Amino acid sequence: MTNRTRILTGITTTGTPHLGNYAGAIRPAILASRDSNADSFYFLADYHALIKCDDPLRIQRSRLEIAATWLAGGLDVDRVTFYRQSDIPEIPELTWLLTCVAAKGLLNRAHAYKASVDKNVETGEDPDAGITMGLYSYPVLMAADILMFNAHKVPVGRDQIQHVEMARDIGQRFNHLFGQGKEFFTMPEALIEESVATLPGLDGRKMSKSYDNTIPLFSSAKEMKDAISRIVTDSKAPGEAKDPDNSHLFTLFQAFASPAQADEFRSELLGGLGWGEAKNRLFQLLDNQLGEARDKYHQLIERPADLEDILQIGAKKARAVATPFLNELREAVGLRSFVNQVQVAATTKKKAAKAARFVSFREDDGSFRFRLLAADGEQLLLSRNFADGKTAGQVTKQLQSGQPLDVRSEDLSFSVWLEGECVGDSPAFADAAARDAAIEALRVALTPVQD
Repeated sequence: MTNRTRILTGITTTGTPHLGNYAGAIRPAILASRDSNADSFYFLADYHALIKCDDPLRIQRSRLEIAATWLAGGLDVDRVTFYRQSDIPEIPELTWLLTCVAAKGLLNRAHAYKASVDKNVETGEDPDAGITMGLYSYPVLMAADILMFNAHKVPVGRDQIQHVEMARDIGQRFNHLFGQGKEFFTMPEALIEESVATLPGLDGRKMSKSYDNTIPLFSSAKEMKDAISRIVTDSKAPGEAKDPDNSHLFTLFQAFASPAQADEFRSELLGGLGWGEAKNRLFQLLDNQLGEARDKYHQLIERPADLEDILQIGAKKARAVATPFLNELREAVGLRSFVNQVQVAATTKKKAAKAARFVSFREDDGSFRFRLLAADGEQLLLSRNFADGKTAGQVTKQLQSGQPLDVRSEDLSFSVWLEGECVGDSPAFADAAARDAAIEALRVALTPVQD
């Protein structure tokens, strides 16, 4: 595990990015990724998009637009892991493992599901009318997104805090059922940035595709200027003092301005600046800030193959973490390979048990240790240090007593535990298959000989 703080953020691919997405999620995430202590995982949540949208072309277009937005906004893909959710097959598999331990009562309390049920009841429809299993089990998929990479911090809006808490609940239950003393999952924390802007839309409500009140982030200069001209303001004429604290236009300006620029704009509004000129000031500010990124965005949109290459590199980085971790989880729940059993099938357990042997030795510091060697001399296990030879001997007897073995996989190695304490470790193996074969050889070697 990394010593840096692992941060995970995803954006659902159901629409064109707007100013609110950028100021509220993308911009702060890009800034956070530049922290040397941050290990950032940023992804396109395209599986989540299928819950909300059944238009394939819209999802396809949105994936392209959001990927280009991250990069045009300055995301350094060499510093972060940037990937599409659908390129990581370990995520849906983990979703199923977590689904099998997630309590139905927990999912019944999910806000989105409850809101849909309540709306149906209010209108006299069947409580589950129009509700899919995708909507119902959405929190489990989000838990898999988070737990797959053992994120420490998950930046979310207040409406998403519950989902991070549910991920904690599901992760804790898995640890309890299958961990045997090992904490597979780190417990994530919701990161609420109070300073992150929630921008108003053209009509003053929260900027949202649902309200059709957005200002597209990288629309042309003319389209942006036209959109800004439609921002709702009060009826005060030029020369009359305006109230910046109750102005949606000022809120938008402040989200992109420096403190000095915001103070100057506030003074001008209080001094009677006309709304038409105020809207022009907002356009100039946004055009200056976003013009270069807009050009880069449109260049990227015209080169989808380049975007695909970047995302595939990101997927490879993500899977380098996800694949070995999922192998551990599969081992923990009992989904283990038969390969190692085939390898030992030609040798009877009796012969294998006779061939394996313990070799005891004493270290320079006076402590006692032992090795368990397979028939071919391969080291299967190296014990921890014991204070005296008697204790080491008792441990070897316990290992050969026939009691169930507590073997815990750890990446490309494993450890053996007795009564909650680690008593020995394997060497590192070339791959997971070799590790699994060694675990089976260990089990066979320690099986008592039947006369």
